[in-house]
Amino acid sequence: MGQRRGTAIAMTGEERDVFLREQPICRVATVGPTGHPHASALWFAWDGASLWLNSLVRSRRWADLDRDPRLSVIVDDGGTDFLRLRGVELLGNAQIVGEVPRKGDPVEDLTAPERLFADKYAGGGEFRYDGKHGWLRLTPEKIVSWDFGKLRR
Repeated sequence: MGQRRGTAIAMTGEERDVFLREQPICRVATVGPTGHPHASALWFAWDGASLWLNSLVRSRRWADLDRDPRLSVIVDDGGTDFLRLRGVELLGNAQIVGEVPRKGDPVEDLTAPERLFADKYAGGGEFRYDGKHGWLRLTPEKIVSWDFGKLRR
């Protein structure tokens, strides 16, 4: 999964994991019915191997992924200073995990991501089911990262 270009600015695995755990929002790109991309922002959880997305099941994103599971996700930050730009791109196929929509039936594969999500966005509270969302897992086939701050070193 290593990147071919930009190795001087690539994050280490540990840097990437910390970055993905800290960032609040990702940008998700799917392939629309006409072949054009559709991008949207989502909250997410990173477990060290997979990115977990809790998505509305009645959304264009969900419909796109039901038709074509290819997914590109960008997580970035940095502001206006070039040497502060950092980010990670994850590419692969999305997989639906658990019931659709999610209502709270026990699903062993969702115990950890729901805890991570609740810790990240609900201050350690309980994960809340609304009967409108479902879980998507992206186990990336390719990861590319950049940290332009490494150019200072």
